[in-house]
Amino acid sequence: MKIAAFDIGGTSLKMGVIDNQGNILTNDSADISHNSRDKILDEILAWLEKNPGCAGIAVSTPGYIDAEAGYIAMGGTIRDFDQFHLSQWLTEKTSLPATVENDAHCALLAEQWLGKAKKLSDFLMLTIGTGLGGAAFCNGALIRGGRNRAGEFGCLLTSPPTSSNIERHTMSQSCTMTALQENYSQLIDKSPDDVTGKDVFDAYDRNEEAAQQVVNKFYQDLAACLYNLFSVFDPQMIFIGGGITAREPFLEELAAQLAKYDLDIPIDAATYGNDSGMLGATWNFLQRQQTHIT
Repeated sequence: MKIAAFDIGGTSLKMGVIDNQGNILTNDSADISHNSRDKILDEILAWLEKNPGCAGIAVSTPGYIDAEAGYIAMGGTIRDFDQFHLSQWLTEKTSLPATVENDAHCALLAEQWLGKAKKLSDFLMLTIGTGLGGAAFCNGALIRGGRNRAGEFGCLLTSPPTSSNIERHTMSQSCTMTALQENYSQLIDKSPDDVTGKDVFDAYDRNEEAAQQVVNKFYQDLAACLYNLFSVFDPQMIFIGGGITAREPFLEELAAQLAKYDLDIPIDAATYGNDSGMLGATWNFLQRQQTHIT
């Protein structure tokens, strides 16, 4: 069985054809940096036309997702998807069954299906990119919450709010690649558009003062978040996904911050990197189709 899988990110749409064993048969990506719903939907339909013969459509996307209905209540970084029934729209356009799941949930499901969490009953997933996502797997089940909002670790506070702008004091504003670029660019008087995450860490490795300041705060806040999550969930492992894990000393640098808490907090990089969204979306599709069949 071949599944057309899509991972809608903050700046790019990842597209693939994946079989029911988790093998990626073909893949590509498209720029969606303007977060236009019509652009994203057009790219999905074009990919399906170029790759006929798929048995269904599996989507990973940010936001508050009712995975049972394939409904996006709030689209996260892509607000054009607010209150949009994506699975229904896709089925109406293609006559194929379609499923939709939160992107961090998909990263977690990929790890459970094919990665290092196959034998774990309790683990967490953090995804660090343009935003910060999260998911929790407890007592053998993915935790969704009463309104499908469980795992929004980016909403955790890093300091007491001093204004009505609560978001300024959250993980999403201090522990994402976007935050790193913006905070660093302010200190060196550049536009955030002219600074990449690699630029920040290259400057950090050169011991540049501005980069040291923002990267150290990034690690401090991330470590505090992991300490809180570990205390609440008691996981066997906390996996971290996103492009930042490609940085070779990332886990070592984070572990140095965690050591200050004098707790054995187990951390590891997610196995499948940029493919985890598509793989987890595929597993979600296969599980839901099996449920409907039985």
